[in-house]
Amino acid sequence: MGNVTGTVAAKFAFFPPDPPTYEVVKDEHGGYVLSGVTEDKNVNVHVLETKGGNKIVATFWKHPYARFTFLYSHGNAADLGQMHELFIELRAHLRINIMSYDYSGYGASTGKPSEFNTYYDIEAVYDCLKNEYETKQEDIILYGQSVGSGPTIHLATKLHNLRAVAIHSGILSGLRVLYPVKMTFWFDIFKNIDKIRHVNCPVLVIHGTNDDIVDVSHGKRLWELSKEKYEPLWVKGGGHCNIETFPEYLKHLRKFLNAMEKLTITGQTNKQLTQNPSFSENKNIKCLRFSKK
Repeated sequence: MGNVTGTVAAKFAFFPPDPPTYEVVKDEHGGYVLSGVTEDKNVNVHVLETKGGNKIVATFWKHPYARFTFLYSHGNAADLGQMHELFIELRAHLRINIMSYDYSGYGASTGKPSEFNTYYDIEAVYDCLKNEYETKQEDIILYGQSVGSGPTIHLATKLHNLRAVAIHSGILSGLRVLYPVKMTFWFDIFKNIDKIRHVNCPVLVIHGTNDDIVDVSHGKRLWELSKEKYEPLWVKGGGHCNIETFPEYLKHLRKFLNAMEKLTITGQTNKQLTQNPSFSENKNIKCLRFSKK
């Protein structure tokens, strides 16, 4: 049993940047700072202990007039040191706070990356939002990019008053990225295809039509299986790691957030919700790799 699971996990591998692209050091007041991030960027750095016994790094990017907080789970070939520019752009253009984190074994986080460690990681980050910042579920939007869709959907099934979930280049499951299987096997990982139907808030799906790593069919199926569907964004010509560079990405996110502001959490229905600056391409942002060897 363990050998089969290990084989799948080895194929659907984690690729933390080596060496990490940043360091965490203590400042003169006993707090933490991230290398390469100056004080004027208005970022809080946390080191959080998870249920798995690891210590992970999380960063809270504050906006003084934020309407929501994104809990952002990145892809599996990046760490927080590569995400600064993206977070600054999203915070400014969308008027949001962003809480992001490095999985166990990524960046300055301890431990080893694994499916279940990512679940422990995101739970620890949510607890920090709830306890440290007193952020309510209805003010949180879970945002998962690529493999980050796994911990995102996992947490979304446990929280029933979230404002929304956004899935960016998400996966149906680990095995389905590698092979066109029609059923879920017990040894598969990140079984989003089975979990997404248990998410009880609006779901936005964003996927590129030219994604050659996670086919757009993954995004379309996740959207079809969602109970609370928001108008999806299929980025024509978009690949796996460049969707942020298309002008429709920010435009659609703004529209999504505007719609979410009008929602009353207790009054949500199963009805589909309906509907400029662009990012310059940042080649330092790596979101995901898969190995079929």
